Amino acid sequence: MPVTPESLPELVELESLIKRARGHLRSEVLLETTVDGERLPVYCLEMGSASPEVPAVGFFGGVHGVERIGTQVILAFLHTLIERLNWDDSLAPLLARLRLVFVPLVNPGGMHQQTRANPAGVDLMRNAPVDAEGRAHWLLGGHRLSRHLPWYRGRTGDPMQPESQALCRVVEEKLFPHRFSLTLDCHSGFGKRDRIWFPYAHTHRPIDRLAEVYALRTMFRNTHPHHRIYVIEPQSRHYITHGDLWDCLYDRSKERARGPFIPLTLEMGSWLWIRKNPWQLFSIPGIFNPIKPHRHQRILRQHLTFLDFLVRATASYERWCPGADARPALFESAVTYWRSPHNPAGT
Repeated sequence: MPVTPESLPELVELESLIKRARGHLRSEVLLETTVDGERLPVYCLEMGSASPEVPAVGFFGGVHGVERIGTQVILAFLHTLIERLNWDDSLAPLLARLRLVFVPLVNPGGMHQQTRANPAGVDLMRNAPVDAEGRAHWLLGGHRLSRHLPWYRGRTGDPMQPESQALCRVVEEKLFPHRFSLTLDCHSGFGKRDRIWFPYAHTHRPIDRLAEVYALRTMFRNTHPHHRIYVIEPQSRHYITHGDLWDCLYDRSKERARGPFIPLTLEMGSWLWIRKNPWQLFSIPGIFNPIKPHRHQRILRQHLTFLDFLVRATASYERWCPGADARPALFESAVTYWRSPHNPAGT
């Protein structure tokens, strides 16, 4: 099946946004994957300052090819930013104070083939050289049995897949050198609630930057008290996995990043879409994406508040990021909060 606008409209829209940006975007092709004889580019886009003296935030999507809505949310946010640059006098000064990095479609080959994995059959989010502490969930937690089964990690000893390496390279080269950096990776498919996950996925141990995550969570709740669609929690509350890319990058950041690095994952709860429209179960896209037009439009707009919040929080990180004196107490409060039996939802 050749690549067409109908089979991969996200890539067509992404390339259209690059043209419409009229120089506001810096773009490069990280790599190209080949599917059905067609070469599909993986784009990295940037806005704002490239100075390492400013903070940086990265947005990623399309790591799993069946989860198209993650890519679409990032493209909707990019569209809004590009349009605002035509009339919003407040946006240009904001962009001068930070760096924005976008990789909206990490796995175009998988998206074209409507598979979770990349064209080699590897689940990119089980592909990093990280092993679970204790027993990972069977299959779901990553395995090396066969590329024909979901959640395949790849063969022992093989290097990471090209798409995984490209994502890691972007983070290490474009985010780690900054005084503060934050990422959001957009996914779908788990539960009836939208979740904001943070590391770890391979262990129940709390991350060293738990105080910063807790401060960010508290600030979002205080700023948007009526925006309660998200459960904010460590991913390990639900399952333990091998090979999580963000666990790997977080651990690398301890030695390689100039300042705090906070990786977040938006996991949109597709089970709610299926409950409202059970017929979606009979198609692969329907399991992971909203199908009804009104529901699809609502998803694209409702997450813009959180993405915009992350941009502004990153630009102003010095105002809320806890100092050395405050971090220990805030860390203990966060551990108590997320381990409390009275807080099962992690909200």
